[in-house]
Amino acid sequence: MAKIDNYNFAGKKAIVRVDFNVPLDENGNVTDDTRIRGALPTLKKILADGGSLILMSHMGKPKGKVNPKFSLAQIREDVAKALGTDVKFAPDCANADEAVAELKPGEVLLLENLRFYPEEEGKPVGIDKADPAYDAAKKEMKERQKKFAEKLASYADVYVNDAFGTAHRKHASTAVIADYFQPENKMLGYLMEKEVQAVDNILKDIKRPFTAIMGGSKVSTKIGIIENLMDKVDNLILCGGMTYTFAKAQGGKIGMSIVEDDKLDLALDIIKKAKEKGVNLILGTDCVAGDAFKNDCNTMICPANDIPDGWEGLDAGPETREAFAEAIIPSKTILWNGPAGVFEFDNFTAGSRAIAEAIVKATENGAFSLVGGGDSVACVNKFGLADSVSYVSTGGGALLEAIEGKVLPGVAAVKED
Repeated sequence: MAKIDNYNFAGKKAIVRVDFNVPLDENGNVTDDTRIRGALPTLKKILADGGSLILMSHMGKPKGKVNPKFSLAQIREDVAKALGTDVKFAPDCANADEAVAELKPGEVLLLENLRFYPEEEGKPVGIDKADPAYDAAKKEMKERQKKFAEKLASYADVYVNDAFGTAHRKHASTAVIADYFQPENKMLGYLMEKEVQAVDNILKDIKRPFTAIMGGSKVSTKIGIIENLMDKVDNLILCGGMTYTFAKAQGGKIGMSIVEDDKLDLALDIIKKAKEKGVNLILGTDCVAGDAFKNDCNTMICPANDIPDGWEGLDAGPETREAFAEAIIPSKTILWNGPAGVFEFDNFTAGSRAIAEAIVKATENGAFSLVGGGDSVACVNKFGLADSVSYVSTGGGALLEAIEGKVLPGVAAVKED
């Protein structure tokens, strides 16, 4: 595998997998260009060297069909503005030979949405897994995926993967394409390098105490990462909607709070494992409850395990916020994934804000802090604190799988010789 810093792109065509799956409003205008800006160091390095850029990305879930709603043509001007140069557009990512041939050093070509082709994801379309013909269809699609990846590879001399957000998928553009480049002509972009290093800091270069904060609504979506972290952390804070699954599992009364009734035994098992491994498990003891799921509902502070009927826990209470901060501030390694409450509602941001502010204090004291996952990133951005933590990850599912200890296909494909 080559290193982008040491590579000279002069006179070469570089095909770069970026993650430009940015949010759009109803008129197709970009509402948050964070992902575009995140790719700029890699893209500008290639252009500065005298290379030409071929950009490929997905947007949304068009399910293998052309859908104008997910066309990357909508973001062409935003990409051009960010790069400070004109961006050409190829309306068909699999038939861009002419546009690629005309590309001169210093020029940029944006390919249309990769997911307009089912070959990108490599999943059979229109056939159920229970169908006897599914295995044959899957095999056929894998062959089509290879040809699609080979076509994309044919456009360029060098392949750069800078899309960490999709690194956990073995898609044509994130993993399969790497097979068509020699080791010296494939590499990770700057953003990917930073993401991989951030995960390594969390998993391999732990400074103690190590505190992980896992939030969100469901225990089931976080069980893999919780179990993997149990052997690594000193403090494990579980917050957000999963608070009430743990409260109910221990015999608490949770009103109409969100709960996974089929995960009560799992919650008890996590409590037991934490005790056995000497992990300081911190759960919410009080909460801000509301009488409806809306910003302007009536609220009350009550024990997280004694919420009246007709009320639901929507945020961490003051006692819980204090306990979280006490664990976070002295920490030297911190991972945060998932909010402490319904932070989208301004009246229920206090728990998530308390976590963010405690992480900032710890970071100021020398801690390495990694914030990842869409909602956590949205939190630090909402509070204006993104620049005050060590690293904000662009990956949601990819970050979680990496921290679970899984091999990311998008990284492995580039690193393999």
